[in-house]
Amino acid sequence: MIAPGRDANDEQRFSGWVHAHGRAIRGFLVAMVRRGDLADELTQEVFCRAWQARSRYREQGNARAYLLQIADRLACDHARRAANEINLDQSGWNQGEPASAIGEPCEEVQRSEAAQELWEALDRLSGPQRRVLLLRYYGQLSFAEIAEMTGWPVNTTLSHCHRGLQALRKMLIERESRTHRRRERGAASAGAEPKTHDGGGFPKHGLPGNP
Repeated sequence: MIAPGRDANDEQRFSGWVHAHGRAIRGFLVAMVRRGDLADELTQEVFCRAWQARSRYREQGNARAYLLQIADRLACDHARRAANEINLDQSGWNQGEPASAIGEPCEEVQRSEAAQELWEALDRLSGPQRRVLLLRYYGQLSFAEIAEMTGWPVNTTLSHCHRGLQALRKMLIERESRTHRRRERGAASAGAEPKTHDGGGFPKHGLPGNP
């Protein structure tokens, strides 16, 4: 039996939202506030508010955009109230879970060195640029949807995205160049003729007991 004021269809839809969008909402919030524990609290608050407002919600084909709008508002409110509490340690990015067509996190990519440096590059963007890119990435939202969510004109949203991507591309190209130089130095060092020792150290042909 459904309690008064509750509807079986509401509960089914809400459960579907949590299953389909929970990871993306939490990932967006981790990327915004950079703390897993705080992101967990805010994620719960997002779904709590969505449930409380369920009677006013009308299906419009993009539940994730609706939930991200709540998440974005909560993250911005938190930033205004407690900016000094936000953890700017890059480890916060490791907990992000990007959205995909099937809602699964790309765990291996997140653990890679390239992903780490991508997050560092994102952190060097302006707040509006990072916000737009995260909404595009986690929510797969259109620029019109992002403009409506943020209150910015569509052209401003496009500009933030374009400049953010340009800055990211430049930083990642520089990263690739540094990585290439490190590899060249490593290859040069590895190619140097090793010195042999008559005395201490490891024997020339391996550790004791090895052929």
